[in-house]
Amino acid sequence: MKRILILGPGGSGKSTLSRRLGTITGIPVIEIDKVFWQPGLSALPSEEWIKVQRDLIAKDRWIIDGDLGSYDVVEERLRMADTIVFLDFSLLRCVWRVLQRSRERMDFWIWLLTYRWKSRPVLLQKIARHAPQAKLHMLPNPAAIERFLAL
Repeated sequence: MKRILILGPGGSGKSTLSRRLGTITGIPVIEIDKVFWQPGLSALPSEEWIKVQRDLIAKDRWIIDGDLGSYDVVEERLRMADTIVFLDFSLLRCVWRVLQRSRERMDFWIWLLTYRWKSRPVLLQKIARHAPQAKLHMLPNPAAIERFLAL
């Protein structure tokens, strides 16, 4: 594992997992939310986001976490990943975690509440199409994360 992509709905623990994995492996961690969102939570334009991603993924080793839903152009990251970790947690678990951590905008809540039937299938299709070479780990709960980290 040299180029690891961590995906999943909001509140699933992508950033926490990426930091833990970075500590274990020594691979640099990039949190997409910190790169993508501009002041006032405005989104980077798609063309600019593609350029920024190309710079990020040009490196030999990285852990990139984040799922930007309809704002994302994830194909760039998928093509370069050798490992994809998909946190496939229940809606209830994600909602609980988000409520504990912060306040979110309405567009976030709509994305989260519709993730399982709207965003998830599209993302899985993109993984199949753009990252057939990558090892995919579908992790449905925290116990599965612990087993993955123990590998």
